[in-house]
Amino acid sequence: MEMIIGGVGLILGVVIGAVIINLINKQKAANAKITAQGIIEQAERDAKRITKETAIKAKENVQRERSQMQKKLKQREFEMGKSEDRMRKREKDLRRQENSVRDKESSLNHQRKKLQQAESTIQDRQRKVEELVQSQIEKLEGLSGLNREDAKKQLTKTLMNQVKSEAAQEIIDIRKDAQTRARWEAIEIMAHAIEKMATEYTMESTLVSVSLPNDNWKGLIIGREGRNIKAFEATTGVKVIVDDTPETVVMSCFDPIKREVARLSMEALIAKKNINPKAIDIEVGKAQKVVDASIQKAADATLRELNIRNVHPEMKTYLGRLKYRTSYGQNILDHSKEVAWLAGNMAAELGLDVQLARRAGLFHDIGKAVSSDSEGSHVTIGVEITEKYKEHAVVINSVLAHHEEADPISPISVLVTAADRISGARPGARRESLEAYAQRIAKLEELANSFEGVAKTYALSAGREIRVMILPEKLTDQEADMLSADIARKIKESMEYPGQIKVTVIRHLVASSSTDEHLTGNGSPNQHHKHRRR
Repeated sequence: MEMIIGGVGLILGVVIGAVIINLINKQKAANAKITAQGIIEQAERDAKRITKETAIKAKENVQRERSQMQKKLKQREFEMGKSEDRMRKREKDLRRQENSVRDKESSLNHQRKKLQQAESTIQDRQRKVEELVQSQIEKLEGLSGLNREDAKKQLTKTLMNQVKSEAAQEIIDIRKDAQTRARWEAIEIMAHAIEKMATEYTMESTLVSVSLPNDNWKGLIIGREGRNIKAFEATTGVKVIVDDTPETVVMSCFDPIKREVARLSMEALIAKKNINPKAIDIEVGKAQKVVDASIQKAADATLRELNIRNVHPEMKTYLGRLKYRTSYGQNILDHSKEVAWLAGNMAAELGLDVQLARRAGLFHDIGKAVSSDSEGSHVTIGVEITEKYKEHAVVINSVLAHHEEADPISPISVLVTAADRISGARPGARRESLEAYAQRIAKLEELANSFEGVAKTYALSAGREIRVMILPEKLTDQEADMLSADIARKIKESMEYPGQIKVTVIRHLVASSSTDEHLTGNGSPNQHHKHRRR
């Protein structure tokens, strides 16, 4: 019974719950319907508002676009109007030009007709002239006894001789004018450059002598069984000559640095009155240090004097070694300094880089610092040194160009070459052997005698001038002047010489007839100064 009651209660609870839930759902549905209706109404109101706003904006946009379109149309109408005006103006110009062309064409046709008539008249006259000329030629041939070809040859020959003479005179005048201008300009530049510097020269040889207190010292220098002199020669690399010269010992070596070390060592040994192999080694070492210090001092003084900076320490050593080098008796360091000054002064006159010119002039012979110790010419060695220590390209080129082993890349290279030649050619700067002098004189005379029309040649002033006597019946005065230029050019091309060589060509003609007549003609000497040592 309780179970039945419990079941009935459960069923009633379920039914009641269902009824309640259904009521709740109905209430929610009613509320939702009311809410949805409000949303729809609000949406409709918003839609109307948005539609209205959109319509207003669309009208505004349409109005604005219409206004812009109207402006564009007005602008285009204005431009089209201007274009039409231009077109109308151009059409008028074209019509006017067309009329002008028609007028010109008509004038040209008229002139063409006149030219044709004139041409016809000229042809008629030309035929008459040719007939007249032919008639006159026949008359002239009859009177002169020469036909046309012979007369033409004679006239051609006469004109050729006249033209040659005039051309030779013109060449002479042009050459003299160019030489005069070039000479004065060169003299002015060189005068300004040379007056700014002065250098003394000393002549050195391969020998150096040391004075002895007395002749007894010769025995000490030689030593027992010659051990002292052998040790000295082995240590210094210098040949010691002990002869009959009183109170003097002579040392010989091609290397001037070794020669200087030997001299200082020998003087120190004599001063200390102690000569033996051990003492020789000590004094030679001290002398080497003194010479090395002297080399460094000479380099520093030179660079300071020329105001040259940023030089590699090894380059300074090479530069200082030039103090003990000579060429034809000319000290190389003094020569290099002089070239540097000359090149710098000329660069200043020409408005070029003065410091670079001095640097190139100073290092142009740097290869001579080691040329006796290495293979190759001093130019090759100099290029290797300057390239190794990264010198300026113009400096390297100056080393090559001053012996014409490369073309100059800068006017400074040309100035260094000129300064080198001036320094070497300065009177007293260098010495020349008797054999080389005789060969140069003979070659000069032989070269001048090789030209046609030369009778005799004489070399004067130690080979700095040659006088050429020519056969007057073979060469005219103008041809004599040209001959001097040809001789000068051949000397320049085939010989090496210091300074300048003056070429003087002399033509002298004496013509005489009977005792009643005596005609004399003298040709004046022709001179050319066009030489440089290569």
